[in-house]
Amino acid sequence: MEKRQRMCLACRQMFDKKDLVRVVKNKEGQIFVDKSGKANGRGAYICSNKTCFEKLKKQKILNKAFKCMIDEQVYTQLEEEIAKR
Repeated sequence: MEKRQRMCLACRQMFDKKDLVRVVKNKEGQIFVDKSGKANGRGAYICSNKTCFEKLKKQKILNKAFKCMIDEQVYTQLEEEIAKR
């Protein structure tokens, strides 16, 4: 079976889906870090590289991906999740 590949929003490199952190925007408009990797909604992925996280936050890449303002709390959750990996 072929592994599912996704692209990191910051560095644009392809990784196995399980190696990335997924951020989801559900149909209610809530944006959160998806720890299960299976939540319904539009997903955006970032690798566990701290440089990628800093680029993502500085350039507001998530804002562009989801076409809305991203709450600071989402970045905090994301940073914690990346630090765990």
